[in-house]
Amino acid sequence: MFNVIRNLLAIVGLVAVVAAGYAMVKLQPALAEFNQFEDNAGDVFADMGVKLIESGNMAEASVWKVPVDEGMTAADVEETMKLVANEHNFKNVGEMPLYKEVEAMSGQPYRYVKIFMFCNALTASRMLDYNDAFSSYLPCRITLIEDLEGKLWLYTLNMDGMIYGGKPLPAELKDEAENVKDIILDIMNRGATGEF
Repeated sequence: MFNVIRNLLAIVGLVAVVAAGYAMVKLQPALAEFNQFEDNAGDVFADMGVKLIESGNMAEASVWKVPVDEGMTAADVEETMKLVANEHNFKNVGEMPLYKEVEAMSGQPYRYVKIFMFCNALTASRMLDYNDAFSSYLPCRITLIEDLEGKLWLYTLNMDGMIYGGKPLPAELKDEAENVKDIILDIMNRGATGEF
């Protein structure tokens, strides 16, 4: 009996070594490319991975969300966000009151959902000149949404993947992207509290 167990363990060990060797050969080119990524790219992917595992939803893992303070109305949040955006010379280039469209189409009341689009066109143009794929992040969208329990939240795309999730951006462009990130988070955080 002891020999059977020893032989089984030897087979399991051999399979594990072969699988590890195969994985190393297959992953080596990808690992070499990964070494050229931003220093904290691994942290960005790990953070998203943890959020994905916790939520079971990639959309949830790829956003930032901020709860709106109790007592703040949607109108309060909207006014504050517009003032903060203006303070940063970010234009409000569009709004989509999705809840109104849902109500018009369904004939039924719907919870508050409004998407705001903020942009600095010169920064946007430099991002596009670097890579057209950045157009999918433009303009910066912030959604003010009432959850199913009636609580207001602000959502936006997590920009860390765009900024740090690959090969380093040129220094000036990275500085601009980090500035946009800071501004969008400032708009959200101050919008959620009503801080002018």
